[in-house]
Amino acid sequence: MSDLSQVVRLPVRRIELDLSFEGARRIAGDLREHVPVIAAEAVRRIEGRLPEFVRPHDPRYAKAVQLGVECAIGHFLELMADPAAPSADVVEFWRQIGVGEASEGRTLDSWQAATRIGTGLAVERLTDRAERMGYRTSPADVAAIANAALEYLNQLAAIVAEGHADAAARAAGALRDHRRHLLDLLLNGASPAELKEAAREADWPLPRTLAAVAMREHGPDARHPALPPDVLPGLHLGEPCLIVPDPEGPGRARMLERQLHGWTAAIGPAVGAGDVGTSLRLARETLALACQGLIGGAAPIPAERHMPILVMMRERALVEKVIARRLAPLLSARPATRYRLAETLLACLEHGFNATEVSGHLHLHPQTVRYRLRQLDDLFGDAVHAASDRLELHMALRAWLALNAEAAAEPVAEPAAARGGLSYG
Repeated sequence: MSDLSQVVRLPVRRIELDLSFEGARRIAGDLREHVPVIAAEAVRRIEGRLPEFVRPHDPRYAKAVQLGVECAIGHFLELMADPAAPSADVVEFWRQIGVGEASEGRTLDSWQAATRIGTGLAVERLTDRAERMGYRTSPADVAAIANAALEYLNQLAAIVAEGHADAAARAAGALRDHRRHLLDLLLNGASPAELKEAAREADWPLPRTLAAVAMREHGPDARHPALPPDVLPGLHLGEPCLIVPDPEGPGRARMLERQLHGWTAAIGPAVGAGDVGTSLRLARETLALACQGLIGGAAPIPAERHMPILVMMRERALVEKVIARRLAPLLSARPATRYRLAETLLACLEHGFNATEVSGHLHLHPQTVRYRLRQLDDLFGDAVHAASDRLELHMALRAWLALNAEAAAEPVAEPAAARGGLSYG
């Protein structure tokens, strides 16, 4: 994490106090000596009402709270005595209070509650001391002091909030930079020692398994995904990606599917930290096939479930030669029936030529399956049942079906006898 004290300095501005009544300068001067006592009482009241300000193990914190209260009351009296009194040091002090709260990961809620408590007590004690010293302040003067104190408090709150926001923004930017660096190291196969150090700086515990997600926008409705904090985003890259820890954990797939609306995406296999580059390469190859329309599914498409087509498409020229040779009989059939016959033959290979199982898989009448099998027998002869080169035939069919998926939507009219007298596929 970055050093949050190294924040960008904002232009110095004045704290102004709109308070003017007869004797204000003299009253403020006489009250100065009572500031430490009033501040100590204010701190005790704050600690009594806000237990989070009690840190017996950290005496420096108690001293800082005391100093802050004294600074606020003392500076208020300075402005009461001289509206032109300098404010630069006080402004910087309270900006650093905001920086400190941000550096410890706290919001400003407790601080704001503490200042309200301290301000109320300070106004009460200051007016009481003034009266004991013989000053006869009118109700209007007391109200003016109270209003001025509230306005002073509002100005301090704005300064603290600026310091807090600036430091928080710098911290978020530093964390983003560290996580981008970690993502680069993961994608480029850095050493375990480098990854361990980068993960520590990024506040990102290295998981046992990770997977890369390759992404591409596919429409105007694509939105920036709202990802969990443990997902490393690489949306700034020319080819956007994500690194997902524990990708096979509960709810992971559903989360990605929900958040990647408007994106075409593919997820590589789960790997160790040293192999994330391989996971991304396979994810990008899968994404390329999805963008070509060769495979489909809900985003992200798992690369592992499309291994055959993924492997075959790396050598597309060779695959096309095998298709031309091995499926030559099929390719000689009428274009309108090729896809249905290829689909049926693949299902037969995968279900042992059992017409009942094939019909259930393809949602066809068994008679339709038997009719198509007779057509395949006419085209291939005994070769369609040969076991010796069944793997080659299976791969060629899968590749051809993927390359000709658009033919699946074309209607095919088959003889009534093939449909068993009913209207099936």
